[in-house]
Amino acid sequence: MNARRWGAALATVLTTGALLTGCTRTIEGRAVPEGIGSGTGAEFTRLLTECDAVADEKIAEAVGADYVYRGFFGAICRWDGEGPAGVVKVTFNWFETGSLDHERAAAEGLGYEIENTTIEGRRALQMRRPGDPRSCGVSSGASTTGIFGWWVQYTSGGTDPCEAAATLARLTLNLSS
Repeated sequence: MNARRWGAALATVLTTGALLTGCTRTIEGRAVPEGIGSGTGAEFTRLLTECDAVADEKIAEAVGADYVYRGFFGAICRWDGEGPAGVVKVTFNWFETGSLDHERAAAEGLGYEIENTTIEGRRALQMRRPGDPRSCGVSSGASTTGIFGWWVQYTSGGTDPCEAAATLARLTLNLSS
């Protein structure tokens, strides 16, 4: 290689090095592996299997329906069911880096009635929309990190939606431990 090529190669290396060092920055925080959230492990680590935390038959039993059928699945999972009390809508959500304090703030912002409770010894929240006695949600800390929640809404009659949501939360913690 002649001197001219060496000079060009050296100039390129020096320029690239200067550009790379000029573009660095420090980002505050703690790195966590993808899918783990803020803890050391998570029960909801496989995309779209979170909706299988409780079997459809157990969901139907918990809400007093003859059956449930699956609707949308993603960060929020939905089922519709029907039974002696009519149509029931069930929603499950999980947030691997969520907190109950954030859930409380969101529910307060919506004007929901909120009660502190426990599910399987874990801190939880029971939430109701004002003037809607046929729907209720329960959010709880997950068994490792983050939070999950169940909402049950009866369109007419039905059992206590808060008890149904709490039962689903208990089943989630029992199945994911």
